[in-house]
Amino acid sequence: MKRRELLGVLGGAAVWPLAARAQQSGKLPTIGFLGATTASGASQWVVAFVQRLRELGWIEGRTMAIEYRWAEGRNERFTEIANEFARLKVDIIVTWGTASVIAANQATSVIPIVFALAGGPVGTGLITSLARPGGNVTGLSSQQSDLGGKRLELLREVFATLRRLAIMANVDSPVAVLDMLEVQAAARALGLEVATFEIRRAEDIAPAFEALQGRSDALYVCSDPLGNTNRIHIGALALGARLPTMYVAREFVEAGGLMSYGPNYPVLFRRAAEFVDKILRGTKPADIPVEQPTKFELVINLKTAKALSLAVPPTMLARADEVIE
Repeated sequence: MKRRELLGVLGGAAVWPLAARAQQSGKLPTIGFLGATTASGASQWVVAFVQRLRELGWIEGRTMAIEYRWAEGRNERFTEIANEFARLKVDIIVTWGTASVIAANQATSVIPIVFALAGGPVGTGLITSLARPGGNVTGLSSQQSDLGGKRLELLREVFATLRRLAIMANVDSPVAVLDMLEVQAAARALGLEVATFEIRRAEDIAPAFEALQGRSDALYVCSDPLGNTNRIHIGALALGARLPTMYVAREFVEAGGLMSYGPNYPVLFRRAAEFVDKILRGTKPADIPVEQPTKFELVINLKTAKALSLAVPPTMLARADEVIE
């Protein structure tokens, strides 16, 4: 057998489990992409995900198909989309955000589920352990709730006179609640006054800002798909209220927030594509350990700092992974 033919046989064997299934069903292997936010808000993440799949040999429309659905940060849409994918019998469900992963897991115990990022997957019951996730769910932990204390320390470096902290959280989001509880504990340990403002839908955001007006020196936003979907609105309201803000992800800072500390989401989505590749080639989700980020980025919006008349210490600017000017 010629070398090229041998490689072709080996390559075919590698994708045989799904290729055989696809041939029998008369369709390409299909990924159900449950977008927890909006198409525009997650465009960078989708590009990173699809590009990595292409590098691994999975080309949309040729060797696999992707069904996109967008929940716009609404919990009820998570359930609707997850149930739709279960009915369609997609080969893999890809999503992010703890609430959307829970919805997918409730919709099916058979279809593999890969989360590009989820906070506290063990604490929220999504998996048994990071090393042995068990069941049909695996992916990447964002460690969101583990970093609340660190983010608060960074915020105090910029705003040394901080005395009153507002925390905004979607209390229907399990990971946002975990994050909120950690930040509350860290703030009280530092002797700060803490006021929590609960939201559940986009319409709650503006009234929350009205309620915290004059009661806080700075704002910590617990990120989840609802907050991410409305990050431009939140950033504008915070700037209007002249509140320094700390966020979980750089996307909020790009939208006008003051600073963020957390993993790089496009990097996580590229890694999620590698999980998908393994599953499409026959590996069971239960046998793929959940991974954690190896690097966290500090991003500062200097333009916003100047608008708030805040002087960011030069030492912090030197440590920042990116400074937006």
